[in-house]
Amino acid sequence: MDTTSLQRALAIFELPDTVSLDTVNARYRKLLHTWHPNRYASLTNNPRKYMEMYKKGEDKTKEIHSAYHVLHEWLRNTQPPA
Repeated sequence: MDTTSLQRALAIFELPDTVSLDTVNARYRKLLHTWHPNRYASLTNNPRKYMEMYKKGEDKTKEIHSAYHVLHEWLRNTQPPA
């Protein structure tokens, strides 16, 4: 895993370099709640604005999933087994 993708994932999650899996999981759930596309369904009656926000939510959700997988893999490889 390259350090660029790791630093990008940490920046998306707004986390420091020293982080635990529990912290990553909690931040992941919070970010998904914030950016989930279905959340924008009742915010506007303007279909164009809704689709704009829905697409933004989809993009952010994909970005969050990708960052989560990078962080999860990094933590799994750097922490000793229990």
